[in-house]
Amino acid sequence: MKRTYSNTSARLILLFALLLTMGVSSCNQNKMEATTPTIKTGTWRVALQHAEGKEIPFIMEAEERQDSTVLYLVNGEERILLDEIETEGDSTKIKLHIFDAELIAKIDNGKMAGRFVRYGLANPFSVPFTAEYANTNRFKATPAKASYTYNGKWEVVFTDKEGSSYNAVGVFEQDGNKLTGTFLTETGDYRYLDGQVDGDQLNLSTFDGNHAYLFTAKPTDANTLKGDFYAGMNGYESWTAKRNKNAQLANADSLTFLKPGYEKLEFTFPSIDGGKNISLSDDKYKGKVVIVQLLGSWCPNCMDETKFLAPYYEKNKARGLEIIGLGFERSPEFDKAAPRLQKMKDRFDIGYDLVVAGISDKEAAAKALPALNHVLSFPTTIFIGRDGKVRKIHTGFSGPGTGKYYEDWVADFNKTMDQLLAEKS
Repeated sequence: MKRTYSNTSARLILLFALLLTMGVSSCNQNKMEATTPTIKTGTWRVALQHAEGKEIPFIMEAEERQDSTVLYLVNGEERILLDEIETEGDSTKIKLHIFDAELIAKIDNGKMAGRFVRYGLANPFSVPFTAEYANTNRFKATPAKASYTYNGKWEVVFTDKEGSSYNAVGVFEQDGNKLTGTFLTETGDYRYLDGQVDGDQLNLSTFDGNHAYLFTAKPTDANTLKGDFYAGMNGYESWTAKRNKNAQLANADSLTFLKPGYEKLEFTFPSIDGGKNISLSDDKYKGKVVIVQLLGSWCPNCMDETKFLAPYYEKNKARGLEIIGLGFERSPEFDKAAPRLQKMKDRFDIGYDLVVAGISDKEAAAKALPALNHVLSFPTTIFIGRDGKVRKIHTGFSGPGTGKYYEDWVADFNKTMDQLLAEKS
């Protein structure tokens, strides 16, 4: 039997359905609001859990930007912007700058818990972490009064678990309990380190989005130290140091050079822009001063160098300068490597050419550039005159975290470039 309704009954049914729908919608909305994680603005103390039971701490600051929240990794004077934050269910994913890595966290009542994950590696990399809101102390809130002075320059030797060693120079600045500094090696520096002196103990750490480091040490006498270096998931090295105001490393301009019989560099690699091949023999580079930068989007020292080179290129390209960035990435596949370099290009507003040159392996890089005796470091920077001849090769990079060493590098770079750009083709 067909059932009919009066107009009044129909209106009542429609009204009831509308109210019911609004109620369900309201409940769902309240449920979403209750479960959607939020990152409170302010300071967060984050602690990565190293396999040997050590915390690698760092500071992260959150702030509001119009309709979104952004984060900063804070290491001494450095603030690294993190502006790609996604929420999926009850998890928050924080993409780490240009790197193929992220923090994946659950946020609850002013705390975070999750994992620091790096992608694109041969072996899985995942480190658990916790974070506490409104804690501004990287290390202890009330350390013991400093009873040892770490100020100055130190001659350092790092030794890994297998017994292999390498030299470094430590440079530290101390103000009471406050301690900052870095270590310089022949392949680059450990960037901005921030920490404290607790009694006579040194504590320094950093997190740049791709590498997490913790350095600890105690004096064995007035001028020598013995310490430990913890890195990432399970990395460990011991280190010793002697106070030495004249400590220095090998000349970075002497470590990589052309093999006998070579004067020029030759290569052809696909551009990240559509894959067209780029070669030093192209008309674009003839008669120009060319800087060839060996880099990787995974490399923090390359990030520091690129932050200098990108604006330098814009200011000086009219003088006859070109730069080619040779990208050596984690993946051998162009379709995976090119987007990583594109992200780096976008982040640092790089106006010069970037190509995919190979994988992030020093031996592979040396094979890709057979004129070189070897490749010791990313970055490596090759200076080519207007005549196409290689004039200088600089291994590694002393970034802004090294203070005077960075200033000296900038002065030497400017001197070299002014000389090369003043030459006639």
